[in-house]
Amino acid sequence: MIEIKSRGELEAMRAAGLVVARTLALVSSHAKAGISTHELDELAEQNIREAGAIPSFKGYNGFPASICASVNEQVVHGIPSRTQVLKEGDLISIDCGAILEGWHGDSALTVAIGEVTPAELLLSEATRTSMLAGIEAAVAGGKLSDISFAIEAETIAAGERDGFEYGIVEGYGGHGIGTKMHMEPFLPNYGKPGKGPRLKPGMAIAIEPMLTLGTEHTAELDDGWTVVTTDGSRAAHWEHSIAITEDGPWVLTALED
Repeated sequence: MIEIKSRGELEAMRAAGLVVARTLALVSSHAKAGISTHELDELAEQNIREAGAIPSFKGYNGFPASICASVNEQVVHGIPSRTQVLKEGDLISIDCGAILEGWHGDSALTVAIGEVTPAELLLSEATRTSMLAGIEAAVAGGKLSDISFAIEAETIAAGERDGFEYGIVEGYGGHGIGTKMHMEPFLPNYGKPGKGPRLKPGMAIAIEPMLTLGTEHTAELDDGWTVVTTDGSRAAHWEHSIAITEDGPWVLTALED
């Protein structure tokens, strides 16, 4: 079953989404050489709780932190650590979730630490524009895989512009969101259009492409969480939670204009 929300419930999700958006803005502004990912996690948890919300990641299936901090070849689910200190040239993806009055927000972004290679900047931007293409395709009356197809098409187009063949990470993708963080439907980041459930007003979906500068294949580390590229290539991750409305997609985790 796919959860359908009322306008009032979507507005409650927007409030949760703003907590996430403001937390990511704060944490990303502190993501600089010399700071540990544990310190970024502490900052995120403090900001979420001061907003009257609860970090949705902390304790989720045993996850020990309030953000996922995935550095360089780490794709997703990186566990913040006191010993992981960011340095010049790192690329970090920060994923954050919050629960406010029972409703979830979930978003992610990638941050360059100091000077990174042009290829890594292009990778992050390609991931972001692929996410935006997916959001644009999230319209009432369409099908779920229209979003998947839009993400894949923009990834290929970005690769042609940039002179790279970006890897679209296999096995991971977006998801429904609302009264729980992960709900039906699962949203692949590639596929043919016109398939899957019809998109209806009141649906909320987290759209989150994960691209690499190499392989689409990943492995999970012994910590049971951190997902890394099998070839050591760097990865980027961007995500927004959006709502399907009669007037088009509503980005619930964007900062205020």
